[in-house]
Amino acid sequence: MLTNNNINFNDSQELHEFTEKAYLDYAMYVILDRALPNIGDGLKPVQRRIIYAMSELNLKNEAKFKKSARTVGDVLGKFHPHGDSACYEAMVLMAQSFSYRYPLIAGQGNWGSIDDPKSFAAMRYTEAKLSKYAQALLSEIDLGTVTWAPNFDGSMTEPKTLPARLPNLLLNGGTGIAVGMATDIPPHNLVEVVNACLQLLETPKMSIEKILEIIPGPDFPTGAEIITSREDLREIYKQGNGTLKQRATYTVINDEIVIKELPYLVSGAKILEQIAAQMQAKKLPMVVDLRDESDHNDPIRLVIVPKNSRIDTEELMLHLFATTDLEKTYKVNLNVINLDGRPKVLNLLEILQEWLSYRSQVVTNKLNYRLEKVNKRLHILAGYLIVFLNIDEVIQIIRTQDDAKAALINKFKLSLEQADAILEIKLRYLAKLEEIKIKDEQTLLTKEQQELEQILSSPTKLKNYIKKELKEDSKKFGDPRRTKLIERVQAKANAKVIQTPATDITVILSKKGWVRAAKGHEVDIQSLNYKSGDEFLSSIQTRSDQTLIFMDSSGKSYSINADSLPSARGYGEPITSKITPDSGTSIVAMLEIAKFYLLLSTQGYGFICDYADMLTKNKKGKSLINLAGSSLAGALAINDTKKKLLLAIVSSNIKMLIIEVNSIPKMSKGKGRKLISLGKDVNIISAYIFEENTNLIINFAKKTLKLKPAEWSHYVGEIGQSALKFPKGYNNFIEFNKG
Repeated sequence: MLTNNNINFNDSQELHEFTEKAYLDYAMYVILDRALPNIGDGLKPVQRRIIYAMSELNLKNEAKFKKSARTVGDVLGKFHPHGDSACYEAMVLMAQSFSYRYPLIAGQGNWGSIDDPKSFAAMRYTEAKLSKYAQALLSEIDLGTVTWAPNFDGSMTEPKTLPARLPNLLLNGGTGIAVGMATDIPPHNLVEVVNACLQLLETPKMSIEKILEIIPGPDFPTGAEIITSREDLREIYKQGNGTLKQRATYTVINDEIVIKELPYLVSGAKILEQIAAQMQAKKLPMVVDLRDESDHNDPIRLVIVPKNSRIDTEELMLHLFATTDLEKTYKVNLNVINLDGRPKVLNLLEILQEWLSYRSQVVTNKLNYRLEKVNKRLHILAGYLIVFLNIDEVIQIIRTQDDAKAALINKFKLSLEQADAILEIKLRYLAKLEEIKIKDEQTLLTKEQQELEQILSSPTKLKNYIKKELKEDSKKFGDPRRTKLIERVQAKANAKVIQTPATDITVILSKKGWVRAAKGHEVDIQSLNYKSGDEFLSSIQTRSDQTLIFMDSSGKSYSINADSLPSARGYGEPITSKITPDSGTSIVAMLEIAKFYLLLSTQGYGFICDYADMLTKNKKGKSLINLAGSSLAGALAINDTKKKLLLAIVSSNIKMLIIEVNSIPKMSKGKGRKLISLGKDVNIISAYIFEENTNLIINFAKKTLKLKPAEWSHYVGEIGQSALKFPKGYNNFIEFNKG
């Protein structure tokens, strides 16, 4: 057997097998040990380790604050051998009252602000201890409640989960991105969640509709309003995923709009920037001033000053909700590590049922642990009673016998534990053992023993015990709901608010990606100047109030407002000043507003896309058509869906196929369907949409081919068929006559 550096060459395996197993192992590690919370305590491993390490440092809420660096050091050294900055950020998040509905850590120092959550000071400056609420997760950890596992180096143990007395998963929520899956759980109100648990304990077969009457929706730490309809919220909680919208709340004081509650994790400074940008672009003449009056007493107080008292405040705010982060959409994905240790998307009822199962097991473990302690103590007390009744003889045996333990066991029929307990008593206390005290303790412990045995033997009493604990914690930690649930009118950008007159413009794009807008539609494109080495690519006639779509060579779409484009008096500006395409890609198409667009790749795949699905606010673009190594052959506008439309496709071997546009599938994104069968090294070079009963005029290098309907019908086929050659003598295809 050949070996080198401990590598067994006879035990080799295929590379694809090794990489597949390694990737799956990594994926499961990320899912189970990093990204997703456990349903039992609602924590990810790093969060659990931080909380446990703080409890081991005795940083309870009653204790003094201790430097955060000490906690992070213990976490990394004992339980979580990862980066200190990531660990500290997780710790900071649990201390921020605007991030966590019920913070687990009480912080002293700069722990960030709602305007900039990552503006917290370094861990050498901040100090921390556990919050009062954290005790709801930790208070029973030393009572035999949870399973323990070795830490990363096997030198000590750590809890697999914390013995949470409350369903922290729902109370604080959580987000995480794993391999192939993610979780987005919003926070909820403690009183509502506990009431739902109590009702579920009372009525185990309770329906999810009844649960949703108790828990109507999330309760974010920053308040504001959830404007998603009750029906949609119910559907989200039934399915375990969906999206909801949250909107800022405002009041009008002395004709000024005062905003005091923002959507979850939205920065007030960013809101002011967004509104100010509209004002600078002269898109918001209704607003004359903005003020940030936030202070220690009012963490959020943004003031918007309308132009005059006649301004319709509601109309203005609906516009701002649509164009700024005053209204925000949040994903909901109730994906958790279940009790069986596997990730699963659960609905609200299943989460509560699973957590109550977890809590029942924790309480059972706690009661059994206590019962075992009580039984041991009663056994020892029985031995003490024997000592008291025979005190002189016991003292004599201890003084005179070489093996006092064996002598006591033989003489008084004691157990080994009783004999050890008697011998551990100091001689001066042995004589002072009092029968009354022993019997009083026996009576109390016997009563407790009976109560514990009754609870453990009766499912009803066990439920009542859990209900009692839940009620105590609800009274201790509960508070009123902060986020209101109110259905509102849908927000949309309002032209009356913007009041910017729309004008005709011609947008010109160069091959090197410089863009500009010239006033009017009568623009002499040929007379325009370009930078050295650059030249004309395309132009469109549109209006200044339109949104233009640009597409790059990777199949992504980008949206740019036409009125934000520079004047055509100069060279314009690089389009990268407006958007951020991936490195190595270039803008290849510029599209104006239409109902639909037919997107086609040079490999012959395509689909019809709704114009709205092409729009995006993301400067990095939106993945639209999967070109799979090919190029974009065409993006053709479709405005009239009532008429019968046909698509003519010409391939590089000078063949043509005509298919019905209605046969092409509608998709929001993807590769599309194969529209034409192509031979090896053959690509699409042009495509054209036209109406039936019209002539088809095709320009070649030296000839023009004019086909009447009866003539072009020869080229009509089914989607995915091969094309037919043009008549002999027609080659060097140029373009369709689009006039």
